Amino acid sequence: MIRAAFTPMPVTRRKFMIGTAATSAVAGISVLSHRAFAATDFYRFRHGAFDITVLSDGFLTLPVEILLPDASNAERLTILQMMGGDAQSAPVQTNIPLIRYGDDLILIDTGSGGNFQPSAGMLDHNLAIIGISPNDITKVVFTHAHPDHSGATVTADGNVRYPNADYFISEAEWMFWTDRNFETRMPKALHGFAAGAKRDLLPIRDRLNLVRPGDEIVPGMQVIDTKGHTPGHISLELAGDDNLLITGDACTNDIIFFAHPAWHFGFDTDPEQALANRQMLLDRAASEKIKMLGYHWTYPGVGHAERHSNVYRFVRA
Repeated sequence: MIRAAFTPMPVTRRKFMIGTAATSAVAGISVLSHRAFAATDFYRFRHGAFDITVLSDGFLTLPVEILLPDASNAERLTILQMMGGDAQSAPVQTNIPLIRYGDDLILIDTGSGGNFQPSAGMLDHNLAIIGISPNDITKVVFTHAHPDHSGATVTADGNVRYPNADYFISEAEWMFWTDRNFETRMPKALHGFAAGAKRDLLPIRDRLNLVRPGDEIVPGMQVIDTKGHTPGHISLELAGDDNLLITGDACTNDIIFFAHPAWHFGFDTDPEQALANRQMLLDRAASEKIKMLGYHWTYPGVGHAERHSNVYRFVRA
């Protein structure tokens, strides 16, 4: 149900790169493989009333212009090598929380399916390893509608992948990507993303719940406004044990953005808004000692932010 009109924010980033550059493979990377995160030893922990298992959808390879647009050449090479990449690109992992709350089994994002890179799309396989059928999922929450987060919503033969689930996305995200005038109002670089979002969201519109910041998905799971990466990007805050922030792409990578919180990320629709919310999120997490779980962070992506002067250090749980 749509509760309010939304006017999309302007895209202000210096350069938005999509297409073949963003999906190219890295030659010579042996650190990760397609099956690197198809394993039985998934990270599981209890947080308040929530039982959380971090599954993997595989990994993605992103070019340096997307990962490190603000870094110098020397900084780029050092950081890309730390990430297991080369001078042109590096892999990033994709961590998907599966959360049991009472009778609910909740997925946060659905991963890529076959709609981004062949090194991803492993979620179904990894769910099966732990004995979970797509029919068992009762709720799916989208942090946003980029293809690596919503691309597996519908199967290759056109069926809804999680047929018994209710779906949740922010109202602002839905209104932005499904705007009938999108192609005339938004830059061409965003048109492919909009087509993908419509592919993923329109088949589930009859079971889609539009949420706003402050709403709860279930008791103790609150929607947090972290727009900027996309106009309706949300994170989730789970009550218990000093709380837990499931960040989505509000802080895209642990290796890059904890040490360099003032740097931009190439796929942010509104770079300055994304930067401000990323800094807010890190500052709050460090100040309040809130546990964090990141989507493209080193698996399992669970830990804390420690402030050191004007930068942060990620301390794994």
